[in-house]
Amino acid sequence: MSSNRRSSEAINSDAINAVAALPGLRRPSSGRMGAMALALLVLLAGCKPSNQYQAPPPPEVTIEQPTRRAVTKYLQQTGQLAATKSVDLVARVQGYLVAIGYEDGDSVKKGTPLFTIEPPPYKAQLSQAQANLDSARAKAIYNSSEYERNSTLVKKDAVSVAKGDESLANRDSSNAAVDQAQAALDQAAITYGYTQITAPFDGVVTSHQASIGSLVGASQTTALATIVQVDPIWVNFNISEQDVVHLWSALRERGITASDLRNTPIEIGLQGENGYPHTGHLDYVAPQVDSGTGTLAVRGILDNPKHLLLPGYFARIRIPLGKPQDALLLPERALGSDQGGRTSLVVNADDVVESRYVTVGAREGDMVVIETGLKPEDRVIVDGQQLAQVGQKVVPTQAAKVAVQDGKGGTP
Repeated sequence: MSSNRRSSEAINSDAINAVAALPGLRRPSSGRMGAMALALLVLLAGCKPSNQYQAPPPPEVTIEQPTRRAVTKYLQQTGQLAATKSVDLVARVQGYLVAIGYEDGDSVKKGTPLFTIEPPPYKAQLSQAQANLDSARAKAIYNSSEYERNSTLVKKDAVSVAKGDESLANRDSSNAAVDQAQAALDQAAITYGYTQITAPFDGVVTSHQASIGSLVGASQTTALATIVQVDPIWVNFNISEQDVVHLWSALRERGITASDLRNTPIEIGLQGENGYPHTGHLDYVAPQVDSGTGTLAVRGILDNPKHLLLPGYFARIRIPLGKPQDALLLPERALGSDQGGRTSLVVNADDVVESRYVTVGAREGDMVVIETGLKPEDRVIVDGQQLAQVGQKVVPTQAAKVAVQDGKGGTP
């Protein structure tokens, strides 16, 4: 007790001396000196706690356990759409273009008249060829009758053998003239047919490249337009040697042989489309791998009645590789990446953040298949990753479950 009192007196004395030493102040009386020292001590004591550091609370994050459901493994590629048929419509005869029988971009049926090239001159040639044939036939009939008469007279020695041989030659020559005239008529009919250009198949016709009144076919083959068949439509793509092995293995497991290739379904989606809304089947697989690129050329075919798919479009393609199997899925936003690969942040039992490397598979709508790196019970951070630090504590909040969309944009 006496030691505490002495210590207090010593502190008071030091405080009084400190106040007395302040410049510009007269030394006050001992009573006032003590009061000032006491006020100074109280002021210093009140300021000390406010300078202490206080750590911020742990950040709040949203967590979600991987969704578990059956998914189908796919071989995924990119390819390009191509027309199953594409033909340039050209002028095969010379003349003036007198009619165009379609509107640019029309869908037409096979046999639809598209262009007419000055028929009258070729119609006249056809008529002339027909007249020549009629004349040749008439002459052949006469020479045949003449031969029959002379051959009878030769037997009766009424005419010379030379006369009989001459009539035989005339008959054969006139028969050959008939054949020649018939060929000329056929050629004239073909040429006349070229004046009318019709659609060789169902398709869409591009804009015309020559106007009515233009002279076409004069010096070189003139392309008037192009007709393209887009229903059905092809999709061409290439797969690597490794994917070829996986594909054939999967097809064999499903009992599909090379001859049953048309039974293998494919799905495609265009850029900007969700999932793979267009379906078809494989149509062709090249018989050998390209040694230069190490890839195999593959083609699929799809119905396209509304012409939504156009040649030249790039497309995402996937081919099922077997029956559906259980898998873990996460929202794609829950994944990050670094130099080591794809990562996810997991909250352990102590609410401490851990980083896991994961192997991702195919996309299923807005979800991604996690092939390795996570367990069904893991708590993965799906929102708030920017606040979480590996090795530090967080305050986890369970995310609300939503319906998982499949790869075609629907719910399973």
